[in-house]
Amino acid sequence: MNSKSETDEASRGSEASSSNNNPAPSNSKEQSEAGLCADTSSNTTDIMKRAAARQLIERYFYQLLDGCGNPNCDNQYCASSGEARNLTPNEAAAEAIKLFYKEARLCDTLPNKVPRTEASTCDTSASAPCSTSNTKDKNNRDKKGDPSCSSSPNDNKTDKPETSHNISREEYKNLSHNNGAPLTEDRIYELCDECLQTKKPQALIRALGEAFTQPAILSRCFQKKVSKCDVSEGKKKLDKELKAMCSSSDPDKDVDCVTGPGLDVGSCQRAFQYLAKVPSEYYSSALVIALKTLAENMEIDLRITKKMSLDDVVTCFVIAFEVPDLRCSDYLEIALPALCHAAEHLPVKAQAKLARTWAQHCKDSLRHILETLQQLITLRVICTNYSRNFQVQDDETVTMATKLMKIVYFANMLAGVMEANTLREEPIVIASQLDPLGDALDHLYPLSSIKNSKQAQQDDPLAIELDVNVLDSRKPYLPFEEFYNEPLSDNIEMDIDLANCKTEIGNGRKFSFLKYPFILTAATKSLGLYYENRIRMYSERRVSLLHAVVGAAPPMPFLRLKVRRSHIIDDALVELEMIAMERALDLKKQLVVEFEGEQGVDEGGVSKEFFQLVVEQIFNPDYGMFTHRQDSHTVWFNPTSFETEAQFTLIGIVLGLAIYNNIILAVNFPMVVYRKLMGKKGSFEDLADWNSTLYNGLKDMLDYTGSDLEEVYYQTFRICYTDVFGNNIFHDLKENGDNIFVTQDNKQEFVDLYSDFLLNKSVESQFRAFRRGFVMVTDESQLGALFRPEEVETLVCGSKNFDFNELEKSTEYDGGYTAESQIIKDFWSIVHGLTLEDKRKLLQFTTGSDRVPVGGLSHLKLVIARNGPDSDRLPTAHTCFNVLLLPEYSTRHKLQDRLMKAISYSKGFGML
Repeated sequence: MNSKSETDEASRGSEASSSNNNPAPSNSKEQSEAGLCADTSSNTTDIMKRAAARQLIERYFYQLLDGCGNPNCDNQYCASSGEARNLTPNEAAAEAIKLFYKEARLCDTLPNKVPRTEASTCDTSASAPCSTSNTKDKNNRDKKGDPSCSSSPNDNKTDKPETSHNISREEYKNLSHNNGAPLTEDRIYELCDECLQTKKPQALIRALGEAFTQPAILSRCFQKKVSKCDVSEGKKKLDKELKAMCSSSDPDKDVDCVTGPGLDVGSCQRAFQYLAKVPSEYYSSALVIALKTLAENMEIDLRITKKMSLDDVVTCFVIAFEVPDLRCSDYLEIALPALCHAAEHLPVKAQAKLARTWAQHCKDSLRHILETLQQLITLRVICTNYSRNFQVQDDETVTMATKLMKIVYFANMLAGVMEANTLREEPIVIASQLDPLGDALDHLYPLSSIKNSKQAQQDDPLAIELDVNVLDSRKPYLPFEEFYNEPLSDNIEMDIDLANCKTEIGNGRKFSFLKYPFILTAATKSLGLYYENRIRMYSERRVSLLHAVVGAAPPMPFLRLKVRRSHIIDDALVELEMIAMERALDLKKQLVVEFEGEQGVDEGGVSKEFFQLVVEQIFNPDYGMFTHRQDSHTVWFNPTSFETEAQFTLIGIVLGLAIYNNIILAVNFPMVVYRKLMGKKGSFEDLADWNSTLYNGLKDMLDYTGSDLEEVYYQTFRICYTDVFGNNIFHDLKENGDNIFVTQDNKQEFVDLYSDFLLNKSVESQFRAFRRGFVMVTDESQLGALFRPEEVETLVCGSKNFDFNELEKSTEYDGGYTAESQIIKDFWSIVHGLTLEDKRKLLQFTTGSDRVPVGGLSHLKLVIARNGPDSDRLPTAHTCFNVLLLPEYSTRHKLQDRLMKAISYSKGFGML
């Protein structure tokens, strides 16, 4: 091991050594001419070759793992230089073989072949020199001739902070100034105690500054302790790889190293928790400057030099975001924005690794990280005056923080409960229709056409790398609602954001928050969807006019339905069926409804009542298409319905038209329907809100651990359910299911098959037709990209929060009324005293729908206008514009009487 070349056969590795002057034992010329892995007839020669190669590779192994002990080492393949990334023993073993083939440089001083965990540790509280019983270390000290310290460079090497060992203060100062010593948990404890005792933070500030300004040092902080067992495993791996190398015919074959996190996150968190005991004013300013410098250095490395490995980069970000709350504005204004800027340049693989690290090792820190980013965005939005020339989308501090929050968003899903990504509904393919004139108009007006937006939508690269879909997140670690930022959502000009989303600028795209929908409230996203649908409606209107100009077809700028109240279902479904068959693109025109024999002009209010009447009748149990569950008050597809699939397709079209025309419906589907519409099949957990009784029974079965499950439940793989007429229907979940009893071994299979049958297979044809109709209207929409299933339910059914105090605050007044008018005070006093049912009637009367819009009643712009002096007339309303016409009644009693009569008898439309 002390020879210059060991053997001539291993000369490739020995030439990489810079200056080792020890004499080498001589070998025969025949041995020097042989290759390292060449076959020879002499077993002795082969053994000598392997021994020589082994010795060289062992030197690389310990050089990578422990370093040479020279504080001024500049070898990038040596741990002492600070340039080599910290490796586990397994990684070091594989990397040593690679360096042997590359003829990499070997340091002069041979590292001690003693695991670092075997080194004697110094008493951290003592200033006297520490002693060691290691004879080799004593000899090395003598050779170095350093009388000032009883620890040799190799002792420093064995006490390197990667192992998280205690070291004396003198040793730490020597390391920190000469070799950039990383921080350890014990060192933080020592520095904090010293600071608290002496009230002098200089040592703490110096240590934090040295570590947090240099990514190469920070990436080696708080490393896992390397046990003797770990080193032994690394040596075993080295032996195994060496044998594989010598038997390989390709000496240049790459050897993959085993990856594994070197950061001890628990140690890092404990250290920072202890640091929080020190008053933050002692070190906050210095740490803010250090974090800013760290971010700048990392940004330079990620953009230009690219010297750091992805593991080291991720480690730096993990440690940086574990820093405790500094309780100072400089962190939010200086350090955190700089870290967000640096994180923007992370490649997708590094983003994925960071998300996995946060999900697996930093669950408890996710809320702190999220809240910190939310504070930064909120503070920036509130303190900045945005204008049409400087939008929030142009504010890099906000946009960079949003991009980093996306990594936290995916980490949050991974940290929660995830389902298998195999439960997918079959995709619905809608045949594209040829429309040459429409294509010509798209070419003339490219900004107004978004027909190809569906094809332009791309899956998120980070989602692809992580293989994560929001539909698979059954229960995130933090509720998705905590990612909403309401101040940001309220400040976004959604028309501009939609334009940024659809328009390419330069070599890329301008920033659009619609690409990061997790941060936007459902109300804000619904506004973006509304603008998108309106643009598509106008595009279809232009196409229709172009058809009329060239004489190709009569002008039909709207999707016009003329129906009779007495036959509303028959008339509506027949007309929609004809339109879907002849030209499905007409479904994307603006809907205009006309009731036969009535004078009302549809500006939105007539359509609202049309949808309400259709929903009331079509979900009526007497119609036979849907069944009602009394316990959950929900409707479900009738598996034994006599209606054709075309009828269910038309119901899907109605639901799609409601979303497309921004109309809220009184539909009580269970959540599993919206999950299935988004493409996720139903599973056992979806039974909870559909049939809670069955769900609880099956869950009890899964939780039962007794060996007598078969006798207790006496359940086979044959199930029974009832149709709408009350008849029992039997179904075998498996072939010959009546003879297969449920046991401890197969109970999970039974539950999965049972759930799959009830939620998927039993209604497969009905739901596929229903979803096809829905997709015919929404296929080009960003509905699936913007909204989660829970948000789609809110989009369809509206909010469930009937807060009329919010409605009172958002209401506007006209015609002489003000909030201080006596009749207005009496009006709200009466309204707040109404029952929930009467409040629904009031909403129905004034807006045409008894549902609360997305975002709550604060988003409903109600106008109360004066309609003349006191009279016996009833109040009236313009439902298209949410205007209540209220005469100035003389008394409160008269106002209440007329108002209750008006909202109780409000069917039909007329011209005022």
